[in-house]
Amino acid sequence: MNPHLLISPEVQAARRQGTAVVALESTIVAHGMPWPQNLETALQVEHTVRQHGAVPATIAVLDGRLCVGLDRAQLERVATSPDMAKASRRDLAYAVARRGHAATTVAATMIVAHLADIDVFVTGGIGGVHRGAAESFDISADLQELARTPVAVVCAGAKSILDISLTLEYLETHGVPVISVGQDAFAAFYCRDSGFKADFRLDDPAEQAAFIRAHWDLGLGSGVVVSNPVPEADALPADLVNGWIAQALAEARQQNIAGKGTTPFLLARIKTLSQGRSLATNKALVVHNAVAGARLAVALQATRNG
Repeated sequence: MNPHLLISPEVQAARRQGTAVVALESTIVAHGMPWPQNLETALQVEHTVRQHGAVPATIAVLDGRLCVGLDRAQLERVATSPDMAKASRRDLAYAVARRGHAATTVAATMIVAHLADIDVFVTGGIGGVHRGAAESFDISADLQELARTPVAVVCAGAKSILDISLTLEYLETHGVPVISVGQDAFAAFYCRDSGFKADFRLDDPAEQAAFIRAHWDLGLGSGVVVSNPVPEADALPADLVNGWIAQALAEARQQNIAGKGTTPFLLARIKTLSQGRSLATNKALVVHNAVAGARLAVALQATRNG
């Protein structure tokens, strides 16, 4: 085991018993939602994973250790610490070496999950190519991580604030398969349909697991995106969302906000502009993803167990 990993007793027991484990990120807790909804959502997501036959493993860097599986006190620490850093691939070694603490992004969570031999990771939405990237070169490290780290990422597609066409183009270029669940369309976080198709539609967890296992058995090496659209009752109309995004992007440009601060700023502004509707949708979609992720993890674990 990697010496920097600290795996919780519950996750260790699951591994010994051949029980499925689902990785969960901590950036959504530290930076994606306000208190106390962040902690409430984290606990609800963990409960949902357990309800569907898997063990949750929320991942964060605490006191320089890559923690895989957090207890209630650790979750509260992530949810309430005002100085909780945001760690992607480039930041992990710094946080470890300085014995610091940080919430993990999609990219960093994938890295730690793979180190801990966890196949499935549930998040809200992946990062991608930002709008205006031709000038800013702002492309999320999530995409490169998907190209190099073999973890299945269950999400509600890519965040609506992104250029989804270029995001899918990037994934195709790097050989990352995109599976859609329950529909042909690739999802767009708050909205069910991004206007673009996924590569493959696989509705059944056993079919998804067979595809993902074949992808890895062939030595193709990349992650797999599993696009699970937000439930119809919780989805937001695309025209409303696009209006909020346009206003939030204009404000970000005016305030010279760029880099890793862009996504938290935009999501916070959209929450305000939507009068909280986007936060409710965000909570609904991540819980919905936990159901799909747990079912997939159970199916993938069955392929491990023979």
